Amino acid sequence: MTGRHTEKVAFITGAARGQGRAHAVRLAAEGADIIAVDIAGPLPPAVPYDSATPQDFDETVRLVEATGRRIITATVDTRDLDGLRKAVDDGVAALGRLDIIVANAGICIPQVWNEITPESFRDVMDINVTGTWNTVVAGAQHIIDGGRGGSIILISSAAGVKMQPFMVHYTASKHAVTGMARALAAELGKHNIRVNSVHPGAVNTPMGSGDMVAALGHALETNQQLAHMITPFLPAWVAEAEDVAAAVSWLAGDESRYITATQISIDMGATQY
Repeated sequence: MTGRHTEKVAFITGAARGQGRAHAVRLAAEGADIIAVDIAGPLPPAVPYDSATPQDFDETVRLVEATGRRIITATVDTRDLDGLRKAVDDGVAALGRLDIIVANAGICIPQVWNEITPESFRDVMDINVTGTWNTVVAGAQHIIDGGRGGSIILISSAAGVKMQPFMVHYTASKHAVTGMARALAAELGKHNIRVNSVHPGAVNTPMGSGDMVAALGHALETNQQLAHMITPFLPAWVAEAEDVAAAVSWLAGDESRYITATQISIDMGATQY
């Protein structure tokens, strides 16, 4: 791969596995050092897939180090702003700078609208929206202080472009992330910091494991006419995490230096009708 991110440092949340790991490995392979954060432990009880583990996080470290780049890790819940600030402060102290933020951590809970509990709604909004906000707050000042500009990438979803059936809380949270990226782009532009959102459709990650398929199937039975709302144009139905990471790497680099406040969909066209 190219040296697109040589001498840069990237802060990535949800980095223990899945898309977060793919972002870390791709950016490291292109020259960046990594500050990686993950809860690496139990997720809220309504989440129908297995949580990331410390062993998952260790594997991310191994893969990044195999590229020859450095990685600083912290086990932190993104709802914990003080914990995130300490992780970024420690990472910048060790690695010398910050150029890229990838706010990737999030959860998904498929539920019919009237089966969503107050606790489930709050968990999705707190992690997907407040956790994303906390990620930016913890890191953006370091990019500003560097005086070199930078790139902030918020991982939204196809549900942040077009509503996702059977996920009212998830759809609301990802629409919020989309708006957050646009608003941040306006205010941070004077520092030459670009802010964009990325909108994956179905991706082959552990989020699709466990009881996720069963939960989606249960919800679909309540209203089967919504089954084809996210049908893709292309023959493939599921992207790989590395496909999303390729777009993130491009948005983090100089090739996209005039792109900000933009939504990049990686959904094979599923949100375009």
